[in-house]
Amino acid sequence: MSTASAIISGTGMSVPDRVVTNQDLEKIVNTSDKWITSRTGIRERRIAGKDEKLSTFCIKAAQAAMDAAGVTPPEIAMIIVATVTPDHPIPATACIVQNALGCKNAAAFDMQAGCSGFIYAQSVAKQFVVSGRCKHVLVIGAEILSKFLNWEDRATCVIFADGAGAVVMSEGDFPRGVLSSAMYTDGDMADFITLPAGGSAIPPSAESLEQGQHFIQMRGNETFKMAVRSLAGVCREVLESAGLTPGDVNWFIPHQANQRIIGAVGERLGITGERCYVNIDRFGNTSAASIPIALDEIVRAGKVKEGDILLMAAFGAGLTWAGSVVRW
Repeated sequence: MSTASAIISGTGMSVPDRVVTNQDLEKIVNTSDKWITSRTGIRERRIAGKDEKLSTFCIKAAQAAMDAAGVTPPEIAMIIVATVTPDHPIPATACIVQNALGCKNAAAFDMQAGCSGFIYAQSVAKQFVVSGRCKHVLVIGAEILSKFLNWEDRATCVIFADGAGAVVMSEGDFPRGVLSSAMYTDGDMADFITLPAGGSAIPPSAESLEQGQHFIQMRGNETFKMAVRSLAGVCREVLESAGLTPGDVNWFIPHQANQRIIGAVGERLGITGERCYVNIDRFGNTSAASIPIALDEIVRAGKVKEGDILLMAAFGAGLTWAGSVVRW
C-alpha cells in the first residue's frame, strides 16, 4: 500500500474591510434583520469596494497560506482558483495570481463548480500531489459575488458576499492528509442557480443588461431541499470510504450557505454543537471561498490539533456537491 498522501500544509484567507449589516440592507431593499437572520443565519457580510477585484483577495489569501506552509513561490507547481466570479472571462484569474506571487514554475487555471469549487479543486490537487507530479499545489476558493447581485432582489442580495480562502496541498505521509473525497453533478437542475448572460448563450448586450440577466438568479426552495439530502449523503459516503463514522469527526466544516441547511445536515449526521463550525453569521455565503475561510479561522485559532478528523462538504450551482475527509 502506498504511503503517499496530500496534506494541507498551510492555510490563509482575505476578506474585504467593508462590513454590511442587515440593518444596512434594511435601508436599500424590502427586508429586515429579523427576516434575514431567521431564514439564513446571516447578520453581516463583507462586500468588496469598487476598485477591488477577485485577484485582490486571491493574492492575499494565497500569500498567507504559503507563508504558513513555509513554501516559496518557485516551489509551487500548480495553482487552481475555484470561482464563478473571475477578474475577466479571459485570462484565467489563476494566471494573474501566478504572476503576482512570482510562482513562475506553476501551471495555473481556474475551475468553475459553484459553491463546491474548493472541494473539487482540492480533489484535483490531491491527485497531482499523490502521483508525484507536484510537490506543492496552491488551491484558492474565492468569490466576489457582490458585483453580480441585483441589490433590489432580497432573495439573493442578503445572502451572498465576498472573500477568498487558500490552502497549500503538499506531499506528506499517510495517515495524514486527504483520506477520501467525492464529487457529484446533476445538470438537470442547472437552472436552479444561474447567471444567465455574459457567456456565449447570451452575450453582453444592451438588451441583456436591460433585462437584468447579468445578475445571479436562484430558486431557493428547490435548492434547499436538494442541498440537505445531497450533503448528508456525500458526508456519509466519504466517511465510510475512509473507514470512519460521524462520531470520529472532530470538525465538520460545511459550506456556509444557510444556517438552516447546516443545522439540518448536522442533525442528520449527528454532528452538532461545537463540532460543527459556523461563521455564516459574520461572512454570509461566500460560495467557493466559504470552506477555506472557515478552515483558516479554526486553524489560526489553534482549534485544530494533529490527528484531528475534518469533514468538509459543499453544494452549489450546477448543481454540484462534494465532500472530503482530512486527517490533520
